[in-house]
Parts: sequence; structure tokens; C-alpha cells
Amino acid sequence: MLAITSLLNPQSAERINRLIKNLEAEFGLDDVQATPDPHITYQLAGVRKLSMLKQALRDVARHTQPFAAFTTGLGVFPGPNPVIYIPVLRSDALNNLHQRVLRATAPLCLRTDKFSGPDCWLPHISLALHDTTPELLGPVMQYLNQHTFNLKISINNLAILRQEGESFVPEKIFTFEGHKNEPVPTLFESQA
Repeated sequence: MLAITSLLNPQSAERINRLIKNLEAEFGLDDVQATPDPHITYQLAGVRKLSMLKQALRDVARHTQPFAAFTTGLGVFPGPNPVIYIPVLRSDALNNLHQRVLRATAPLCLRTDKFSGPDCWLPHISLALHDTTPELLGPVMQYLNQHTFNLKISINNLAILRQEGESFVPEKIFTFEGHKNEPVPTLFESQA
């Protein structure tokens, strides 16, 4: 499976990584570091041809203008290994990009995860996953409650992350090239 994401801008990534390192020092939580680049995930997918996926995402990036997204608060996906995350607020620009990614990649995907669909998608930045426990959740949330999570992040790329051993590393990054005067294809326009 590949992850189709946007990597955070360096300043935001540094802040998130510093917080993740603090969680490791305080609680021993380090599994999230398997993906050293903080990001927002649009879709997890298995694809037929990686070259075709790269071309589809290159085309989306070519017609996309950078935009700001905002985060606030903390969230938890419950379970035996709860995921602790910072929610990214959905906006028209973020929803439109997500829809365009899904539409461009749909013909190429062998399988996708159930949480990538527009009705279930919850954009977020993971702080801890896989090595958390319900018992650790309270102390970790109490620790994180000392911080604020109101970030303005620049969404200016699409990135493919692939698994390499225990880590997920960037396979390819596509910087947004859209300009203010260039029309951006909408959800309902057909692709040529």
C-alpha cells in the first residue's frame, strides 16, 4: 500500500517532530516515527502501475494553487492501540483537493482503505500510533493538554509515501504549480 499525502511545510514539520520526540522521551512512544515526515493523508491505496499514479498526481499538482489549512485541538481514534492526532479542519480548498485526488486515482487503484472516502475522511496529523495503550492514553492526553494545536499549515504539495522496511519514505513529491489566474478543474469537470 502507498499513502497519497501532503507533507507539512518545514516549520510545521519541525514543531510536530519536536512534539513527537517529547512523547518518546516522556512515554516511550516512537512508532509514529516510522514516517519521519509529518503529513496529511488523502488516501491509502494499492495501485496497478506506479508510473501512472505519478502522472495522475503530477497533473493534479500542476493545476493546484498552494493554500492554507488550519488545525485545532486533539483527537483519538479508539482501540487497543489508540491513535492520537491533531485534527485538520476541512475547508472547501482541502475538500476539493481530496476529491480531485480520489477522482484522478480511482481508475488506478486495486484497493483503498475505507476511511479515504469523502464521507469518512478525517484529515489529521498523527502524533502517536501502534505503540499506545488505553492505559497510556490518559497521561499522554494530560501531557499534550499543556500545548496548543492551532497551526496554520501550507498545503503546497502531493507526496507518495512508500514502505521501505519499517519506515515510510517519500517516493515522489509534486509541488503545486497552479497560479491565481489559471482555472482549477472542479469536481464536475471531465478530465481530458
